[in-house]
Amino acid sequence: MSDAAIGATGAEVQPQKKTFYERLLDGVERLGNKVPHPVMMFLYLIVAVIILSQILAFAGVSITEQIAEPVSYSVQHNYYEDTTQVQSNVPAEGNQYSDVHFVVQKKTISINGLLTIEGIRYIFTSFVANFQNFGVLAITFIAMLGAGVAENLGMMNALIRKLVKVAPSRLITFLIILVGGLASLASDAGYLILIPLAASAFLSLRRHPLAGLAAGFAGVAVTFGVNLIIMPIDAMLTEIANESITHAGGHPMSIVNNYYFSIVSLLMLCVIATVITERMIEPRLGTYDTSMLSPTEASASQQQSEEDAAAEARGLRFALFGTLGVLVIVALATFLPGAPLRDPKTGDIIGNTPFMDSLLFIIVLFFLVAGICYGIGAGTVKSSNDIFAAATKTFNSLGALVLMLLMVAQFIAYFNYSNIPTVVAGALADLLERASIPAILLLIAFILVIFLLTFLIPGIIPKWAIFAPVFIAIFLRLGIGPQTVLAAYRIGDSPVNVLTPLMVYFPFIITVAQRYRKDSGLGTVISLMIPYALIMMAAWVLLFVVWFGLGIPLGPGYPVR
Repeated sequence: MSDAAIGATGAEVQPQKKTFYERLLDGVERLGNKVPHPVMMFLYLIVAVIILSQILAFAGVSITEQIAEPVSYSVQHNYYEDTTQVQSNVPAEGNQYSDVHFVVQKKTISINGLLTIEGIRYIFTSFVANFQNFGVLAITFIAMLGAGVAENLGMMNALIRKLVKVAPSRLITFLIILVGGLASLASDAGYLILIPLAASAFLSLRRHPLAGLAAGFAGVAVTFGVNLIIMPIDAMLTEIANESITHAGGHPMSIVNNYYFSIVSLLMLCVIATVITERMIEPRLGTYDTSMLSPTEASASQQQSEEDAAAEARGLRFALFGTLGVLVIVALATFLPGAPLRDPKTGDIIGNTPFMDSLLFIIVLFFLVAGICYGIGAGTVKSSNDIFAAATKTFNSLGALVLMLLMVAQFIAYFNYSNIPTVVAGALADLLERASIPAILLLIAFILVIFLLTFLIPGIIPKWAIFAPVFIAIFLRLGIGPQTVLAAYRIGDSPVNVLTPLMVYFPFIITVAQRYRKDSGLGTVISLMIPYALIMMAAWVLLFVVWFGLGIPLGPGYPVR
């Protein structure tokens, strides 16, 4: 027994009884700690799919559907003596998109067991191909290249510091939250740089630093799924969705499928978070007692030499020049008559055009050039080796993600091979069609399901990889596009990031809070963030309902219904 547990009279001091709220948080933490690592989670899911598929196959589970299938054309195969390759002669008819015809047929879809001879053969023979053909992998490496190099060369950190420093005091809350939203382009910079800076900025303005911490945390985490700029996460979410869409017979999407909705959502959420911070969080916290902070800690966030500040300013000027250079090149390749990024037939820029197909590469190019130019100006790039080192560090940091994607690729492939998502989606869609439940109510229910599951599975990619194959197929049957399902998923996923103890940066957030209040803990941070999560979630759902009701497109060429 510790001395602290003994009172002055020698009697044992009874521990303070925990409130229901504290017991609830403890329960969430204990339950969350039992959730396995994402790689192991998908491994367990793969085993579950294999076993479940065989049980359902033995039970003879199937569904009969009216399916539109393309009319096939005969292909002649020629074999030559000096080669083992088959040479195919495809007839002229059927060799063009305009020649494809469909016929509606009644088809029975049965569950394919993965423990049959054919199923086991598929598991062994498709393992490499599943990963090789999993588009998310290449998209991830390409998308992270530009932002990763810019971050590792120091541009993202310098940009965040600059924006916080020059922000007018009246707008500091809104701008911190907005910068936090934009910082989801490079999540490490947002969590590790912006949140401590936000607390320090509030302290320098004689405002409570924990209010600044809460505002920064809300900006980075609650708005994580949306942005003013196309993010690497958009590419990964879209590619996972396309894997499911293709299997369900739909048309793949581009990364701008939620772009309009993302812009409006981010700006609205930033305004709401500003009001919450200034009208709810700061009055609750009251005036900060600076005696709780040591002089060293009080000045730590402001310790930057004039030389470093000058180097950062020079680097940001160089980054601006590089950005303008890329902008000129892209404009010349897009807006001139007959430009290569226009549609070669119609001359369109928006739609199914080379420009839209090039968006991800264009964004990567902006960040890559701006980051390199910053490094040259700030002195973080002395030679080409520094650029290669930054790119290598970016790819090295993706090792755990690549391993998880290996498991995700196998899970999606085996899940689709078994026909479980098709049969489940068909059965549930038939049930929902007969129930005549309005589509918007189903989407709200989907949002709430994702909201609750995020407490246990906080990662935006792992959850989407699990639920996209089933829910996209279900909603497609009900006439709801995958872009609408993805928009609903973003709403359900992001607000919980500030509440779940399983979020990987939560220990860091608590550590920052303890700089300003020594007794800060998990309950301190979560109690600060509950108003953000619940109010912003409710407002976001309301925006979605209004958006759906008015039929506003979610992105260029992507209707909401």
